[in-house]
Amino acid sequence: MDIEVSVVTPMHNEELCIEEFHRRISTTLTGAGYSHEIILVNDGSTDRTPRLMRELSEGDPNLVGVNLSRNRGQCTAIYAGIQQSRGRYVVIMDGDLQHKPEEVPSLVEAMKKDGGYDLVSGMRQKRSESKWLRLVPSRVANWMIRKASKCEVHDMGGLSCLDGELARSLHLREGHHRIIPALVYRMGGRVTEVPTSAPPRFAGSSHYGIGRSVDVLFDIVTLWFQNSFKQRPVYLFGRIALALFLAASLLMAWVLFEKVFFGEHMGNRPPFFGAILFYLASLGFMSTGFILEALGDTMDSVMNTRPYVVRDILKNGRTERPNGNGQN
Repeated sequence: MDIEVSVVTPMHNEELCIEEFHRRISTTLTGAGYSHEIILVNDGSTDRTPRLMRELSEGDPNLVGVNLSRNRGQCTAIYAGIQQSRGRYVVIMDGDLQHKPEEVPSLVEAMKKDGGYDLVSGMRQKRSESKWLRLVPSRVANWMIRKASKCEVHDMGGLSCLDGELARSLHLREGHHRIIPALVYRMGGRVTEVPTSAPPRFAGSSHYGIGRSVDVLFDIVTLWFQNSFKQRPVYLFGRIALALFLAASLLMAWVLFEKVFFGEHMGNRPPFFGAILFYLASLGFMSTGFILEALGDTMDSVMNTRPYVVRDILKNGRTERPNGNGQN
């Protein structure tokens, strides 16, 4: 039987939440009439989470438990769960019930509107978290991500639903779970958002601290770089190298002019050494651009990545999905 919805949820020491989460998401998906699977990824939990996950799987044939060998972080757990998924749509959500299971159908149905989307993100409303430790940093980070990626999703880290084939093609690295809408948009995917609620944790304590804001900053800088100059590193580094070369040439022309017309010595003057330094820096930036170009080409070839998303294919008057499923 084809699976319509795969729910991927990382679990790290969620013994107080896992049973309630499973009950609510299972009831929601069954009530909505979706053929589904619930993929719970145990991310190296040290409490009763693994045992409870096993007990739940014995009573629910739709539950898939994935045990990682040790704690690898939320993004890695999400990535592992996505790779195990088989659904036409993949929903990524937390297991602490700060993402309401009852709102999953609204995201799935939004995926089908306006010709179909590649990602629908939940924009959390009236969040109950600490204003200065969570809300303000989150809003600043989301604003910076929008500026860096040109993706207009307001809440990058909320509940989200992706096209299954696209989700399984993503190569997620640590921290990417915070910018998945921007990654999909960068690939050329269609993204949108719908309002969702943001209740407090069902039980337990948050695994996040203010320290992750520093990591988000580096993610934003990386995202800006990847989206700069049409994904070609040589364009960015080449322009920097050209600017340095021109500055060096102007300095050298100045010291040569003073040498010829005023008899000033060149070898012991700061502008001369500045020009040499700029020439060397220009060469370094240009070399870096070429090296990154070669590495980028190699990675694209090995990973078979493509900078686009095919929405559908027309053949003989019929519209087909890229995975071969025809649609009238």
